[in-house]
Amino acid sequence: MRLLLISILILWACSLYCASGDNSGVKKMKMQFATGYKRVFEEYTQALYQRFPDIRIEGENYLPLPVYRYIAFFFSVFKILLIGVIIVGKDPFALFGMQAPGVWAWSQENKIYACMMVFFFSNMIENQCMSTGAFEISLNDVPVWSKLESGHLPSMQQLVQILENEIKMNVPMDRTLRHHS
Repeated sequence: MRLLLISILILWACSLYCASGDNSGVKKMKMQFATGYKRVFEEYTQALYQRFPDIRIEGENYLPLPVYRYIAFFFSVFKILLIGVIIVGKDPFALFGMQAPGVWAWSQENKIYACMMVFFFSNMIENQCMSTGAFEISLNDVPVWSKLESGHLPSMQQLVQILENEIKMNVPMDRTLRHHS
């Protein structure tokens, strides 16, 4: 029984060693995309897996610059606070010794409509700050396509051509010699 357990442990260790060995033949493609391009990513992934079954494709959201994320976060918090003040009805201008503007009076007469306006207007600004329009593709951590630079998405033919060229360029010499002889 003890011998069986030791041999299973040795086989498991060997399989881990072999699995973590030379992965130079495995291509890793990473696609970073804006939220609106998730469906495009899924379509490209499905088509590429059919044509290149050995490729590993990862996808993730392309984040905007930190300043835009902070602006969006500020508007998110400000929106909640403003809606809360509108609902409670406490005049914030009185705290500063100022007379309330007409917009405040209108918001108190039309609380539901005012809250909806604040919510939708703030969401519009937040989405604009968080939207990048990016669709960036890298192969083995080397950028191969950028929608931010090119201004458009790659066609499926362009993407396949990029992958085929990369595969041709990275074939080891001993493999190319065997094919020609």
